[in-house]
Amino acid sequence: MSTATIIVLAVVVLLVIWVIGIYNNLVTLRNNRENAFANIDVQLKQRHDLIPQLVATVKGYAQHEKELLEKVTAARTAAMSATTINDKIEAENALTHAMLNLRAVAEAYPDLKANQNFMQLQGEISDIENKLAAVRRYFNSATKELNSGVQHFPAVLFAGMFGFHAEPLFDLGDIERANLDKAPEIKF
Repeated sequence: MSTATIIVLAVVVLLVIWVIGIYNNLVTLRNNRENAFANIDVQLKQRHDLIPQLVATVKGYAQHEKELLEKVTAARTAAMSATTINDKIEAENALTHAMLNLRAVAEAYPDLKANQNFMQLQGEISDIENKLAAVRRYFNSATKELNSGVQHFPAVLFAGMFGFHAEPLFDLGDIERANLDKAPEIKF
C-alpha cells in the first residue's frame, strides 16, 4: 500500500469515528430527556392517584360545582391515557389548569378549607406539584441540551439523517401564560 492510500484510509476511519461520536452523543442526550420525562411520569402517577380523593372530598361540599369536577376528572383521564411525550405535555397542561380552577372553588367554601381530609390532600397535592415543578425543570434542561446538541455544528449536518430533531419543552401552555400576565388579586 502506498502512503497516500494509508492517509486516505486513516482520514476515512477518523471521519467515521467522528460521526459515530456525534451519533452516540445525540443518543445520550435523547436518553437523558426520556429519563427526565420518566421522572415526571412518577410524580404524575402520584398526582393522578390523589385527584380522585380530592374530587370526592370537594364533592361532599360543593354539589353544584359538578361541571368543574367533571372537567378535572376528564382532564385526569386524558392525562393518564396520553401516550407520547408531546401528548402528555398537552394533557398535563390542561389538568394543571383544571386543578387551578378546583383550588379556586375550594377558596369559596370555608368549611371545606377547614376539613382535615381536604387539608391533608391539599398538602399532598401541593407537595407533588412542587416535585413536579422540579422534575419539569430537569426535563426542560435535558430537552434544551438535546436541542442544542441537535442544532450545533457539526451535529446539525447529521442529526436529521439519524432521526434527531428539536423537541418541545414542558411549558405552561397558552392559557397559563395568559394567567401569568395578569396581576395577582390580593384579598383580605
